[in-house]
Amino acid sequence: MIVKVATGAIIGIESRPVDVEIDVSQGLPQFSTVGLPDVTVKESKDRVKSAIKNSGYSFPKHRVTVNLAPAEIRKEGASFDLPIAVGILAAQSIIEKSRLANYMIIGELSLDGSIKPVNGILSAAFQAKQSGFKGIILPRQNRLEAAMVDSIDVIAAEYLSDVVDFLNSAREIEPTRIDRADLFFKSHTYSFDFCEVGGQMHTKRALEIAAAGGHNLLMIGPPGSGKTMLAQRLVTILPDLSFEEAIETTKIHSVAGIRERGSMLMESRPFRAPHHSVSDAGLVGGGHIPRPGEISLAHNGVLFLDEFPEFKRNVLEVLRQPLEEGAVTITRAALTARYPARFMLVAAMNPCPCGYFTDPQHTCRCTPQQIRQYRAKISGPLLDRIDIHVEVPSIRYRDLMTRDSESSKIIKKRVEGARLIQKSRLSGN
Repeated sequence: MIVKVATGAIIGIESRPVDVEIDVSQGLPQFSTVGLPDVTVKESKDRVKSAIKNSGYSFPKHRVTVNLAPAEIRKEGASFDLPIAVGILAAQSIIEKSRLANYMIIGELSLDGSIKPVNGILSAAFQAKQSGFKGIILPRQNRLEAAMVDSIDVIAAEYLSDVVDFLNSAREIEPTRIDRADLFFKSHTYSFDFCEVGGQMHTKRALEIAAAGGHNLLMIGPPGSGKTMLAQRLVTILPDLSFEEAIETTKIHSVAGIRERGSMLMESRPFRAPHHSVSDAGLVGGGHIPRPGEISLAHNGVLFLDEFPEFKRNVLEVLRQPLEEGAVTITRAALTARYPARFMLVAAMNPCPCGYFTDPQHTCRCTPQQIRQYRAKISGPLLDRIDIHVEVPSIRYRDLMTRDSESSKIIKKRVEGARLIQKSRLSGN
């Protein structure tokens, strides 16, 4: 008997439809999985078998074949455990098949039959809506994230037995619902503010202009001049995320698995500051199984590269295309993944290897040749993509103790006003 269960596979930040086809036939006991599964999916047979038995159901003593269609899409992760288990139980007539066609099912199984959360659930919920399903059955810990998608029932379950009873109409599970209008969107409160930065008025002005126009920025100054402190506060003056931006940003972080379990949409623009030892795959994404990199995790936010010349040259050069296109495409033999990467690049560097060139309070011991070699680590084409270059001098103690600068809230209002003017101008009104 063949049973089909609908689920999804994450490619890039989107979920692709996948049919889990189960065939239980006569023959020696065997469990085989086909359809381009990775190692984690192949290992699901042991988790599924134990989960079914420990939930009080019988596992078929026949040949079980699991096909994940379409076969050309590589399947990875443990999110196929639950649909495989449901399909096997349906093939034994333990689950009625009449309601299976109404739901997309996704989740990882523990050996005791409990359902564990998975990554990329927001993308899966959107796929369920686009495919016309009535709802999606998923782990309880993922319910709030999936509930951000309207027009589908989000059925949250803790155990495999809960899913069986629900599909057999023996138990009703109330769909998870949230009030999106009430949730979205209040201004996010940050723990830091521009008013905490003393002095550096012209650098603050440069950051305000960069925020208003979405420009990339390079800060050049000696150690201790406040470059990192200023960069961290840039997100506090950027406009709040729109609902569409929040959805797209949350998708990326959900797929990457760095979202807190049980959380909903991202409330603030991301700020990413990778160490200068990061690899090119870590920065732009990639790997044997493609994963989003730091530039995609900074989508709709700020990517801060401190000690700019210390990054490997090949790592910096791969930034050129994403800065132009706002996305990065990673191609492998089995798949092609495209990740959005529209971010503000903020870089910081010293003026010379020792850091004290142009600093009146310290003596620079670098030769002109050393200074040229140090600055030549950043290629011309990359510097051309950075719109604003600003010098950040060291601050005297008297200026440092000044606390009469404007707050982020005041600067943010001017930035929002400037963006409204730009929007009106570009729309032709």
